Amino acid sequence: MIDRRRFLSHLAELARFGADELGGVSRTGFSEADHAARRYLCERSRMLRLRATVDAAGNLFIGRREADRDRPVLLFGSHLDSVVHGGRLDGAYGVVAALETLARLDERDGSFAYEPVAVAFANEEGAEFGYPFFGSKAMVGPIEHAERLVDSAGLPLRDALRAAGGDIDALSSAVWPAGRLGGFLELHIEQGPVLQRAGVPLGLVEAITGRHIFEITLTGEQNHAGTTPMDDRHDALVAGARLTLAIEDIARVRRLCAVSTVGRFDVRPNVTNVIPGAVTLTVEIRDGSLDRLANAERAVLAAVAALGPGIDARVDVRMRAAPVRTDHRLSAAITDAAAEHGLPVLTMHSGAGHDAQIVAAAGPVGMIFVPSRDGISHSPREHTEPEHLLAGADVLLTTVRRLLEGADR
Repeated sequence: MIDRRRFLSHLAELARFGADELGGVSRTGFSEADHAARRYLCERSRMLRLRATVDAAGNLFIGRREADRDRPVLLFGSHLDSVVHGGRLDGAYGVVAALETLARLDERDGSFAYEPVAVAFANEEGAEFGYPFFGSKAMVGPIEHAERLVDSAGLPLRDALRAAGGDIDALSSAVWPAGRLGGFLELHIEQGPVLQRAGVPLGLVEAITGRHIFEITLTGEQNHAGTTPMDDRHDALVAGARLTLAIEDIARVRRLCAVSTVGRFDVRPNVTNVIPGAVTLTVEIRDGSLDRLANAERAVLAAVAALGPGIDARVDVRMRAAPVRTDHRLSAAITDAAAEHGLPVLTMHSGAGHDAQIVAAAGPVGMIFVPSRDGISHSPREHTEPEHLLAGADVLLTTVRRLLEGADR
């Protein structure tokens, strides 16, 4: 079992980095709070006689000091960054559990089938630098146009990545060669209500939803709000509002995908007596089917085209993450580990995207969920009972041990 006091202490300490006035955590990727959380994790790793390294993409890896680099890696972890005014568990829980797992493994002797490594992936949320899953995507393939990325204040990713220990000019070195990854396990809070409603302490994820994100800029004509007749207006905000309602209908009314969301909406110049000349909004669609995602994407583009004359539109694809299924062997190891602890498991889908679905391009992945109180996440109200957090961490440790000892090969 994991060291309970140490685990809960590390989780509480991490919540200080980016703690905000609403009682949540605002630790966006590559922010100073994110850097501070990384430094804290590196310090704790050294105290546990582990070795921390950072790759060119800013991914933080923690391994044994006497690592065998010739063995394939069993990777486990999640991410440290959060959304703005998010909770203290999303991502961080999986990273702390991974650190504790590795610390407990390091106390044991024996020849392992894999080399165990914990990971904190960089910029999973993409809350400031609009490239979600940046770190895990860099691990599985080249990142295009990374030098163009800036945050909301105009800070280039190049500078922020350097502060995290990465190097935008060396991103190709972050790609793992074929065969290096033996498997990846991600422990995470569910972020939904399914487990709590079922009264089950653990979820075994069999599939992760696909996710497409678009950034759409609509340009109309900025003009005087008092002197411009209604029939002569090309109001970008009105066009954006119409588009937002059309996006809502794609899932709610037309049922083309599971969910569709306009999550960000920026108006320019955003002044009371000026007709808005431009808006930029994000559109996100999610579903477990590639075909349905493709149909929903076509519907998004058709809704943009239907805005008509007087409004120019530019659509930029920010991300396309395909739905993935988890690996049967890793899932069996999770199920057996849960049984060893006497814990029932509910097989389920993940409606949220995770680094695991990106890493699946490089090797087999498995996911464990623990319940979220009232299904709330990405909120200061995010909470999971300590006994569920500890149970999930114990199952992760046992799963990793079984795989390292070859019990499930």
